[in-house]
Amino acid sequence: MAESAELKQMVMSLRVSELQVLLGYAGRNKHGRKHELLTKALHLLKAGCSPAVQMKIKELYRRRFPTKMVSPVDLALPGVHTAAGLPAGLAQLGFDGHSSPSPLLPVSLLGPKHELSLPHLPSALHPVHPDVKLQRLPFYDMLDELIKPTSLASDNSQRFQEACYAFALTPQQVQQISSSMDISGTKCDFAVQVQLRFCLSETSCPQEDHFPPNLCVKVNGKPCNLPGYLPPTKNGVEPKRPSRPINITSLVRLSTTVPNTIVVSWTSEIGRSFSMAVYLVRQQSSAVLLQRLRAKGIRNPDHSRALIKEKLTADPESEIATTSLRVSLLCPLGKMRLTIPCRSVTCSHLQCFDATLYIQMNEKKPTWVCPVCDKKAPYEHLIIDGLFMEILSSCSDCDEIQFKEDGNWCPMRSKKEVQEVSASYNGVDTGRIFTSQKRSNDNKKKVDVIDLTLDSSSEEEDEPPMKRPLVFFVVQYYMGYIAFMKQLLVMSLPLFFKNRGSDRPLATARGRSHCANAAVALVLVPNCIGSIDNR
Repeated sequence: MAESAELKQMVMSLRVSELQVLLGYAGRNKHGRKHELLTKALHLLKAGCSPAVQMKIKELYRRRFPTKMVSPVDLALPGVHTAAGLPAGLAQLGFDGHSSPSPLLPVSLLGPKHELSLPHLPSALHPVHPDVKLQRLPFYDMLDELIKPTSLASDNSQRFQEACYAFALTPQQVQQISSSMDISGTKCDFAVQVQLRFCLSETSCPQEDHFPPNLCVKVNGKPCNLPGYLPPTKNGVEPKRPSRPINITSLVRLSTTVPNTIVVSWTSEIGRSFSMAVYLVRQQSSAVLLQRLRAKGIRNPDHSRALIKEKLTADPESEIATTSLRVSLLCPLGKMRLTIPCRSVTCSHLQCFDATLYIQMNEKKPTWVCPVCDKKAPYEHLIIDGLFMEILSSCSDCDEIQFKEDGNWCPMRSKKEVQEVSASYNGVDTGRIFTSQKRSNDNKKKVDVIDLTLDSSSEEEDEPPMKRPLVFFVVQYYMGYIAFMKQLLVMSLPLFFKNRGSDRPLATARGRSHCANAAVALVLVPNCIGSIDNR
């Protein structure tokens, strides 16, 4: 009876892939959802399976939990909870209604909080999901896994969840971290770091860093600094926190005897689950990554030539054919001449960007997006183009080239540069002489102007207007001045006789001023007329 309960416990802890293997081994239908597969496996167990199937169940269980089995002796240790302290539903699953616990119980079913109650167990005993993998970070070399990718699970079904995890460092790990300390100024940095990462619990592909909603982390009781919120792109949208690896080295106890605890609190989402992992990593610089890229080698120039021929091959069904391609030798990031031309193997364009600048920019803000086509260009997909390396070494005075249909290329220069380069020989700049001679010849040529507004039917041509002498403009000036003075005299007379016959003065100040101007006009008018007559 105890053996059947033990086998039932093992079967219920298997995953979908392991249940399919078990049913296929027993000759049963292995298609369906997990609860259907589990029901079939339990029916197989109740019907009485052969010793070979029982051995297969134990083998799959050992593969699932290779490190530790919690026996009744372990559960009897002080501090380890009994069935009353286990999560709801787990007590029935583990003890199956019996007064004594089952001989074997996987540690992962106890939950992360109960794992902390087993100080004698190694730190690797956490709810492990080997199918969940995180993307590799180019600037960090992984040295060890302190906590494997583990599901964020809690004992309650509330919206706000909390889980606790623990890990311990080995003497070698403590030595690695301590020896990598770099104290420069007021900040203490470590080249070897303890890194905390979060991601979605997806097994289809390596996962990017992804924070759960409303994440809060405490390491050894101290709050951990998380990346700041980004400003929302639209009004009414909640600000999001950029998901990045978290460096918790400064909060970790560098001790081999005292374990480190991590308390994670977050908000649950329907239909979404998250995982966390802790790694020991070594941080690398952009110079090291550039050196590694060069060590990968340079792609054969024939590969790029074949790509050029493919792009310039005429399509018989198309009326428009491309006969050449123009490519710049300037980096689209810094607008400087390329030194190490590279692009991603997933990019379909020929334009390259500078590897040094691209890696340095991603060191500050890791996006790994191609600056030419805006597609993902991760570090592991970068290649150095051998054809562009040849072009840069043989063409140092040109910033743009043109590819032809046969895969060859030629430099693209402006007309001014072509004229200066091709016309200078034997130490004499004949291009400038030719330009000056051309300008002098153009000046000697007479330009015939034809007025199209003239009537073509008229036989007699109008004589061109004669140039007016300077006297004409002087006369015009004096005639205008005389007309102004006459008008001023007409305006002044009524003001002068405005108050005549009264005791008040004969004229106002305004009237006297106008009369004075009129008198000046009377003196100048004859002189102006006389000067005009003389001319």
